Amino acid sequence: MPQQNSNVHKIILIIIGVVVLVISAILFFIPPALFPDPGMGFQVLRSMQMGSSFNTFVGPDQSDISQNYSEFLTWWSPGQYMLPWVFKLIAGLNTGQAIAITVMFCELSGLAGLYCFFKKIGFKPFIAAVSLVFIVCQQAFVVPYVFYNGGEILLFAFEGWFLYGCAMLNKTDLKLVLFVLLSGWIGFFCKSSFLWIYAAGLCCLWVRLSVNKRGMGDWIKKGVWIALPAAISLVGIYISFLSKGQNPTSATNGLKLTASTFSFPLASPILSGFSIDDLLHGLLYHTGKPLLDANWSIILLITISILSLLLIWAIIHYVPNNNYRLFIVTFYFISVLFFGLVYLRQLTISYEARHFRIIGLLIVPGLIYLVTRLKPAYQWLFVLMVAGIGFVSVRYVIKGYQINNSISAKGVSGVAQPNIDQASLNQIIKLDNENRNATFVFISDDLGLEILHNRIITMQPIGDDLKINIDDYTYNGFAGPLYIVLPETYNGPKEKMIMKSFPNYAGWNLSMLSDKYVLYEAKLKK
Repeated sequence: MPQQNSNVHKIILIIIGVVVLVISAILFFIPPALFPDPGMGFQVLRSMQMGSSFNTFVGPDQSDISQNYSEFLTWWSPGQYMLPWVFKLIAGLNTGQAIAITVMFCELSGLAGLYCFFKKIGFKPFIAAVSLVFIVCQQAFVVPYVFYNGGEILLFAFEGWFLYGCAMLNKTDLKLVLFVLLSGWIGFFCKSSFLWIYAAGLCCLWVRLSVNKRGMGDWIKKGVWIALPAAISLVGIYISFLSKGQNPTSATNGLKLTASTFSFPLASPILSGFSIDDLLHGLLYHTGKPLLDANWSIILLITISILSLLLIWAIIHYVPNNNYRLFIVTFYFISVLFFGLVYLRQLTISYEARHFRIIGLLIVPGLIYLVTRLKPAYQWLFVLMVAGIGFVSVRYVIKGYQINNSISAKGVSGVAQPNIDQASLNQIIKLDNENRNATFVFISDDLGLEILHNRIITMQPIGDDLKINIDDYTYNGFAGPLYIVLPETYNGPKEKMIMKSFPNYAGWNLSMLSDKYVLYEAKLKK
């Protein structure tokens, strides 16, 4: 590890800033594609722009598609589409360009907040700056340059500043009350899963304010200063948002204890901090072709859990800062407890390391500090490992830019559309411009954003096992021309299942939009 120098951290920060600005500038000309969650969020924004109320999705009613149904979307928080919408209004940009500005703003804000927090928690500027290098090398940092992940990057933009506030405030006054109140609302606006981070951060803040007080009464008084504005914040979130619909914690499928129930949260420091989950295409929840079978995945998960516990122990034992130890222990314990119970109850939250990203961020300065105490040979081995992770991340971005620029289609939204080709999208936009009473059906959340004049239905893709809940796919009634866009690979049982989902339509015509996509058209009522 290079020798610390009073000016080295400034050079590191300048280089990081330039790199982020450059790749963000490229993103403005090659906007990213959308992950499904923000894709659905932008469908809500589309409904709002067509006349619906705030955060309300409007679409064809399954019982009669000639009618509309409305749903207040509580599954995801609104920040993922509202912040880009603000940039659209201010600068007159399309959605793709607004997302590019959003990504740049969030990446810079997140890095700045974490840097301030790392210094405030007791690390020297050099350690804090090198920690940012480690963070920038992770695949989680570069994903938004290929796929806009909505709440994930908005949360990254805010959580460093939230941690900074929890480490900085040292008096019970109006500033504390406003911080607790507003941080709950801002964090939830970014991403609903902020609520467990909110609880962990406020626990750290309470302990910091009370630790030098001997009497229980003083602890209670300090707690009240935090609990009251926190309660107001949470009640406001519940009444104005969560109470209006379903969310990932609404339904449970009973209790189920498996080897991964608690071992996955226990493994979060290494899974998220070293991009292990990303590099393996998902250890348990696969985002690509799995690299390991189920048995080996569990064996590796348990091994990583043990190594993560050893890493946390080493950080607590050797890093000489009580406040940092407090944050590490509190966040790690609450994350294991919260997500362990979530997985035990089989709630609709996936086994993905992205849910634990803040744990991976918190361990970084402690890890860097430990590395600086090692012998040079081990330090350079660590540098090579980080360089390897960075190389994979750079390759991911380059490949993503190439696909989004040369292969993905571009429509009126300006976002990259990897689920269709340009020739097919051009014909769909033409049909949209020629009709005002049609219904377009897609199996991808992003394609509906290209439809400006007609209604859309987004159906879930059908798996190769052909197992579906027919009630989720059936749309009764008749409502003018129906256009279904499917990949050519749906030819056979899948296309028949989709067509049978509209039992009141007849006179189907099939035409090739391109060699990869097919248009299924029906205009007659059965």
